[in-house]
Amino acid sequence: MILIITGTPGTGKSTVAGLLSRRLGLKLIRLSALAGRAACGYDAERGSVEVDVERLFQIVRPLARGDVVIEGHLAHLLPFREATVVVLRCSPAELEERLRKKGFPERKIRENLEAEALDVCLIESLQVHSDVYEVDTSGMKAEQVAERIERILAGEGEAFRPGKVDWSEEFFAGG
Repeated sequence: MILIITGTPGTGKSTVAGLLSRRLGLKLIRLSALAGRAACGYDAERGSVEVDVERLFQIVRPLARGDVVIEGHLAHLLPFREATVVVLRCSPAELEERLRKKGFPERKIRENLEAEALDVCLIESLQVHSDVYEVDTSGMKAEQVAERIERILAGEGEAFRPGKVDWSEEFFAGG
């Protein structure tokens, strides 16, 4: 089984993936630890490393043997067949607070809030994968999010199919 946990920065990917890895006995692959090996440049304007997704996939593929959880902002772009993809979502107001606590600069906060409001990770996930779910992490502890993902893995994921989370009105009305 390959479980991909993705989402906008600040939605809880790392915490939830680590928890699920321990609870379910899954090997954990953190893309942040491997992305440097697939870097193809630096975008000074955005203040971020550009990653060659094909190269990243070539690095991750041999590591993804057996039951694994792959966690990272770009994880949904890796074209694993038969993967279950869970996109973690978060309300813009709470996401902004989380990103500020992490010390993100204003420009990156705004960029990530826009990406969340426009469903960027979800849309990209649906373009690459067929088994995609979304879980709203707003106001939830990591254990609660992990329980929802466990329900998805147990075949009880219909309530988490895409289309139920929409932050556009909240974001654009306030922004």
